[in-house]
Amino acid sequence: MNYRGKFILFILAAMLLLAACGEADPTPTSVPEPTDTAVPPTATPKPTEEPTATSTPLSAGVPEPTDTPEAEPTEEPAAEMPDNLAPIVNDEGGVVSITGVVTYTNPFFTLGVAAPLVITEDQAGFVERDENYIFPVESQTLGQITSDFSESPFSYSLTLPIEPKGAYKDVDNDGEEDLGVQVFAIAYWNNTFGDPFLEERDLGGGGWSTAYASTRISDEVETEREIVGGKLLVYAPDDQQGFPGGFGEDGLLFTEDDPIVILPPGYTVVDLDSDPFTFDRAREQVIDLIEPEGAALVDYSELSYTEAFDALVDQLQNEYAFTEYKGIDWEALREEFRPEFEAADEAKDADRYLNALGRFALAIPDGHVSGPFLRDAFREAILGGIGLAVKELDDGRVLAVFLTEGGLAEQAGIEIGAEILEVNGAPISEHIGSVPLFQSFSADHARRLEQVTYAMRFPLDTEVELVYQNPGAAAAQTVRMTADFDPDSYNFWLEEDGRDGFELPVEFEVLDEGIGYVRIYSFSDNDLLTAQLWERMIQEMNDNDIPAIIVDMRQNGGGRGSLADNLAAYFFNEEFVLGNVAAYDKDRGEFYIDPDHEDKFILPPDEDLRYDGDVVVLVGPSCAS
Repeated sequence: MNYRGKFILFILAAMLLLAACGEADPTPTSVPEPTDTAVPPTATPKPTEEPTATSTPLSAGVPEPTDTPEAEPTEEPAAEMPDNLAPIVNDEGGVVSITGVVTYTNPFFTLGVAAPLVITEDQAGFVERDENYIFPVESQTLGQITSDFSESPFSYSLTLPIEPKGAYKDVDNDGEEDLGVQVFAIAYWNNTFGDPFLEERDLGGGGWSTAYASTRISDEVETEREIVGGKLLVYAPDDQQGFPGGFGEDGLLFTEDDPIVILPPGYTVVDLDSDPFTFDRAREQVIDLIEPEGAALVDYSELSYTEAFDALVDQLQNEYAFTEYKGIDWEALREEFRPEFEAADEAKDADRYLNALGRFALAIPDGHVSGPFLRDAFREAILGGIGLAVKELDDGRVLAVFLTEGGLAEQAGIEIGAEILEVNGAPISEHIGSVPLFQSFSADHARRLEQVTYAMRFPLDTEVELVYQNPGAAAAQTVRMTADFDPDSYNFWLEEDGRDGFELPVEFEVLDEGIGYVRIYSFSDNDLLTAQLWERMIQEMNDNDIPAIIVDMRQNGGGRGSLADNLAAYFFNEEFVLGNVAAYDKDRGEFYIDPDHEDKFILPPDEDLRYDGDVVVLVGPSCAS
């Protein structure tokens, strides 16, 4: 769905209608042969008499004409056809339309995506090996997604224009300057910024697709980012343009050793998975897009519970980036948890398996690692309460900050501000440190805050002994209570969170002091809406000469890093390199940083949408990723 509603839908519909009306059937129509039963003309022309030669002179002194010899018919030399014509299959005059499906297993594939696109992607960047190539807007023929995008696989259809507007590339290696051909992949993209077409920010800086495209891209060291298979759509303007008929000895496309064949005019689909390549001219083509191994979900579902656990630990030993930093002993964890998976196997108990997997995930001290949520254990641990919620101060004191009206703690005489000293005979700090957790944390302070949140939660009917001292009291007191169902003291934490579930991803206002204030709740809600709201905020702040903006990210749940980078770019007038990413490379057997792929934000093209005032950013423990 595009962000300009019916107006943009109307434009797209008009464009598609014009393209459809302008299509011409590239298949030549045959001229009917004459038949013996042809109807004669209604008026038969009178035959003319052939002139007869005479020997009578016309006049004196005029020589007698001689007979003109009948001219022999001459034959025009036939155009010499090249002997390297592309071998065509399904010759129906050229491609007119393409349909296919996009299969994805990655659970984050649809996260935040509001305007998914399937387009013809100009491959001029790959031909030139230009990883910053921005394929022109006019080259992008937009397809239609024809099934539910949120369900894999989803289907698409794409109607081709009579003549595309991509970049012509001379790829025949004959040493002569030719117009060349236009080369396209069919590719999936997420449109976030600007109009319905893709711009530099959508493209992440340019280049060519390496995932979810009609082409198969190598991830091997020697041929990294090279096209090694799949299908290309090629347009030739006439019958004089060459194209590779195979990869050649070097195994690379568009290099000097490619064998060259001559293409017919119009569209041809080239299958790169055959040797030599197959050239298909069927009017209607089916091209499914490819999910590469690196983007796909790792699937252990065909293994037993124990085998899957072992495979997971093996993978984490190689591919988890922070093993040394966090001091994780994977073999020790394998030894600790493997018996639980063996027991689940023996009992054929899926719940037991999920519980073991969830406990294993909690043993990894990383907020970005999660397993099945241990719902039953969580409910049992926190369902009971004593009508009390507490907070821990910087100096180590723990104070009562909420009392359920008429609850156990209030009945026992505990007051707001009371210092809690002991729980069940343990000093309060020690008790807090023993509170079980049901999610992983990377930071000690975040872990501690979570334990404080649940410090006064207990299983139902648990006997609780509390030592406390009210404000102004001369001495501490001890009270014994039995935990009962107490949702109010638990909901206190939810209400303090400040969210009600109806928030937009970006909300903003101008405070009474004349300072702008904007909350960003998520980078995974709706990319298109997030970008539109952000631009609206920047525009309003500029139009009203707001001198400073507070960006509150304390409740931001995280999401797409590239979206966060490009929103930050509105506060700058030049691009900055933000860093790089190390990823495990199977071929290299180690983590690898590609120096040519540094992360950076891309400036918004409209300079009026850049903010030059002061900016302050607020973060907190609930600011994720």
